[in-house]
Amino acid sequence: MSNKIITFSHQYIMSEPKKIASKAFIGTRLPAIDAMRGLVMVLMALDHASHAFNEGRYTEDSFLWYPAGSAIPAFQFLTRWVTHLCAPTFLFLAGLVLAISVARRQARGAPESSIDADIIKRGIFILMLDPLWMSFGFGEGIVLQVLYSIGASLCIMALLRRLGMRSLLAICLVILFFSEGFAGLAVWAGGGQKSGLIGTLLFTGGPVNSVVFVLYPVIPWLAYMILGWLFGKHMLGKDEFSSAHFFMMAGVIFITVFLIARGFNQYGNMLLYRYGNSIIQWLHVSKYPPSLTFSALELGLMFLILSFLFSWYRLRNAAPSNPLHVFGRTPLFFYLLHVHLLSASAWLLKMHRTGGLTETFLATLAVLLVLYPLCRWYANFKQARPNSRLRYL
Repeated sequence: MSNKIITFSHQYIMSEPKKIASKAFIGTRLPAIDAMRGLVMVLMALDHASHAFNEGRYTEDSFLWYPAGSAIPAFQFLTRWVTHLCAPTFLFLAGLVLAISVARRQARGAPESSIDADIIKRGIFILMLDPLWMSFGFGEGIVLQVLYSIGASLCIMALLRRLGMRSLLAICLVILFFSEGFAGLAVWAGGGQKSGLIGTLLFTGGPVNSVVFVLYPVIPWLAYMILGWLFGKHMLGKDEFSSAHFFMMAGVIFITVFLIARGFNQYGNMLLYRYGNSIIQWLHVSKYPPSLTFSALELGLMFLILSFLFSWYRLRNAAPSNPLHVFGRTPLFFYLLHVHLLSASAWLLKMHRTGGLTETFLATLAVLLVLYPLCRWYANFKQARPNSRLRYL
């Protein structure tokens, strides 16, 4: 049987279409994925511009930091809240693209041991970027953030990818629905005040010592990567697949879960409860560590946006110069530069955390304008060297 080339999210897969991918993807690109990445890169730049310039930045998205029932400044909160979409999307899309990458390499006949080694190498490389590079940009000691969770999750996926779809779905749902229980057990095992080292790294986050702080514990965030892997495998395994409809249904399901859990206002909120019925109180969910309500809300919104993007690009071609696509094709390159640029600018201008939302939005625009030509250059530079070590970036 003749092979056909299937282009998927800028990855090329050689195999029989009925076994690998939906006919709808044959010979097409998926600009919706890059646009989704690009959107969250812009939102992430907003959050980190706020971190560098905004004196009133709202950060009380954990029950540990929120005085129960206290007033929440609306504009500061909403500026922070829109950026909550970033980390779940990063993990989900990393899992989805991993499924595509593994399928491509398997179709080319790569040994499974070589695939595992490459996943683990990339995972360790990404993980180490947090303590060795990103922490200096944030300037608050060694903070293990989203790159730590992505890298560690990639290493774990080298093992989990061998499990069947049902087993992985069960693991994902257990993590999503019972992460609050796991966090409680980790604290109990640590003596009732805080979790021990393993519990901090894997389940709860928090200070390891006076220098190291874990902001993104691995296991809760691993669920998003597993979910992305499952979606990628599902999309590849269908003869015919309606992306927009599929993501729309997923979005409705997850938003429904959010409304139920937040409505009952008990388990599933990671102790960050809803104090009243205002929109802000409904949206004020726990990110550190992520609660079921946080996961359901952010994943639901992400799926709805993906549904729109797949519908949009079904009728339109993607412009290579579109900023969302430029940033979406170079996410790690963008990430490694933007925090340091924002932080250095704030200090040089003597505006470090002295401004407000106006300065935050202006700084966001400025860093996007600076990084746009750099990201376009890097995308072309990397494309011309597909087998170089630049693939890690």
